Amino acid sequence: MSTTKKNILIIGCVVAVFALAVIILLLTSKIPMNDENTVGNTAGNLNNGGLFCESDGIVYFANAYDNNALYSMNPDGSNMKKLNANSVASINAAGKYLYYYMESGVSGGEGLGYMGRTAGIYRSEKNGKKTVCLDRTYAVTMQLCGNYLYYQDYNNKTGTQLTKIKIDKTDKATVADYVINPASYANGIIYFNGTQNDHALYTLRTASDSISSIWQANIWNPVYQDGYIYYMDVDNDYRLCRYSMSEDVIEVLTDDRIDFFNVYYNYIYYQKSSTSDPALKRMYIDGSEPEIVAQGVYENINITSQYVYFNQYDAPIPVYQTSTFGPVSVTTFDAARNAVMENMK
Repeated sequence: MSTTKKNILIIGCVVAVFALAVIILLLTSKIPMNDENTVGNTAGNLNNGGLFCESDGIVYFANAYDNNALYSMNPDGSNMKKLNANSVASINAAGKYLYYYMESGVSGGEGLGYMGRTAGIYRSEKNGKKTVCLDRTYAVTMQLCGNYLYYQDYNNKTGTQLTKIKIDKTDKATVADYVINPASYANGIIYFNGTQNDHALYTLRTASDSISSIWQANIWNPVYQDGYIYYMDVDNDYRLCRYSMSEDVIEVLTDDRIDFFNVYYNYIYYQKSSTSDPALKRMYIDGSEPEIVAQGVYENINITSQYVYFNQYDAPIPVYQTSTFGPVSVTTFDAARNAVMENMK
């Protein structure tokens, strides 16, 4: 074989190897899409900061004992791992990935997403690796709706508006130039209360981003579950009610004035607002069998399959926990504190 033919063969092999490497890189870097009905976290958790999120048998949470750094654990609190040193909130999870709002703090992690200012919307693998910044912004509540993240996007020029971005960092768009809470998502629809001219119940269909008013009421923080809208009744001192969408019927669940609530399957946990006897309480979703979980004023009520987590108002630690479905037995979330101590050794 002549030298020229050998050189052509070598160049051809190099080009083929390079092309194969590019194809492999493109295939492995492509973000797999979710089912359109995928939901990143429960509405109740997101309305309470999105500090805990359960997915595929693992709980991901912002560890208040470690400046809200991202951790993972089994639902019973075992096998705790630190995934990221920065402060996180609005945690969502689906498939291979986590999505969350992250504020600048201790530097760490991998990838170009960590260069410069770190406040923004981020995606990482569930082990905390391969972190990517999807949007550098100040955000509040964020929900994963199928293949898009919908989030309350804030800046000094436009104020707070609803923005969406695809999970592969494409197709960013402003959905509404006013405040919409995207926490309650089900079957392609975001349920939210008005914030401009009224507090009626609205829907946003994510397939078209079309918005409609569907129930003229005066409500706050609606949460959809199994055909019902659970909400705070603004006209009646923020008592908790539910509205049957199929029967057009309102049920009063408690006459207590409430500050926060979280609906999780057959239980509702809520903070009773009172100057004389405030308390964190729970009841069944039909309002029956109310009971006190803890006397005092609490916030950040996040629920997983085994535990409910909360803390005293304006005091991030200690974090308290009690069984989600079992008898009330409040203890401190010692596993999270102990994990921080172990990491410091």
